[in-house]
Amino acid sequence: MNIRKALCATTMVLLWTVQSNAQSPKMRTLTEQELVDMMLGSSIQASRSSNTPQTVTRVKQALAEGKTFKMIALEDLPDDWTTLTPGGAGGGGAWQYVIQRTRDQKLPTVRDGNTLAAQELSKYIGKPFNAVIRTEGDGATINGLMLAAELGVPIVDGCLSGRARPEIEQQIPWIVGIPSYPTAYVTRWGDTIILDHAVDDYRVEDIARAIAVGSGGGASGVMNPMSGRDAKRGVIPGSLTQAILLGKTVRETVAQGKDPIPAILDVVHGYKLFHGIVERDETWGDRGFTWSNVTLQGIKEDEGHSYKVYVKNENIVAWRDGVPDAMSPDFIQNLEPSGDAHNGPGLGAYRVGAEIIMVGWPNDPRFRSAKGIEVFGPRHFGFDFDYVPIEQLQKKRKN
Repeated sequence: MNIRKALCATTMVLLWTVQSNAQSPKMRTLTEQELVDMMLGSSIQASRSSNTPQTVTRVKQALAEGKTFKMIALEDLPDDWTTLTPGGAGGGGAWQYVIQRTRDQKLPTVRDGNTLAAQELSKYIGKPFNAVIRTEGDGATINGLMLAAELGVPIVDGCLSGRARPEIEQQIPWIVGIPSYPTAYVTRWGDTIILDHAVDDYRVEDIARAIAVGSGGGASGVMNPMSGRDAKRGVIPGSLTQAILLGKTVRETVAQGKDPIPAILDVVHGYKLFHGIVERDETWGDRGFTWSNVTLQGIKEDEGHSYKVYVKNENIVAWRDGVPDAMSPDFIQNLEPSGDAHNGPGLGAYRVGAEIIMVGWPNDPRFRSAKGIEVFGPRHFGFDFDYVPIEQLQKKRKN
């Protein structure tokens, strides 16, 4: 009888262990070096100017405060988990009278709008969030990591758009039929807005941008609540692993005294587009976006040639000597000779006189579907020409 009881107890322990393992998917804690490399790599992925030292400082401060950052592979994400993505809206053209009035009112600001937005959206949908997914490159990476740490959940090794993009609908979930709503937004003063439903993600973008313009130029937000099952078809896998590899590659190549640009291009299977000096940057803010027209004059192998870039928060279309050379949804990045993304004077802006190496590489193939090109191709931005993949443009240029 005692043996039978012991066997039963042992069986129960084994069953509990199996169930616990099933409920605890494989994930790992990121090291400080991996996080620092990830910050640099995410800037390289951004398709716009970035401030890598700032994000490195933030992640190191968080580690010093005792925060831990865990990452889970997309394929290990349980189907019944619920994920979310931090993705605020902002840019130039804010209502200046709102900025002035709120200053005069001395309105207190909230500390962490993304966390507050996540808490509000969790209450609204009646579910806790089990993981966080990055929306795009650059600062969205540190925002995703910080939100995940605050919620005590892992960040998924993936991304909704690969590169940075100016508008909400320019992401894989919407392309494959997964809407970004319901969403939650929190302004810098703590106003909370829940968007339960929208006609489509274009309207989510319109509404989010209006909130940002009416809130001093920006608002924190969380969106894209997805099941693990939906995330597996709506997320680009491996984006954070690639960011770590990019950062590590630059760090090690520079330490060896070598040029990091070819090493970066080996990682992303990309192209060196142009080497030049920024001659002009015409930047202005309007309707919640920052726009720029940038001109570079070639040096070294590109001496005698010019390069122009159209920016809407991010690099959208580039021309070499007046001929289209790269265009979204592909990556178009402005790097400094150090291998880091250019640290311009503002969102998407270029610093006049800076030495820049323009590079590019293909984005996720789903962006080359009819819907992907519709939301992120050149005609979406008002240009009268069709999207041409970067590899075709570069092959044509060589010929």
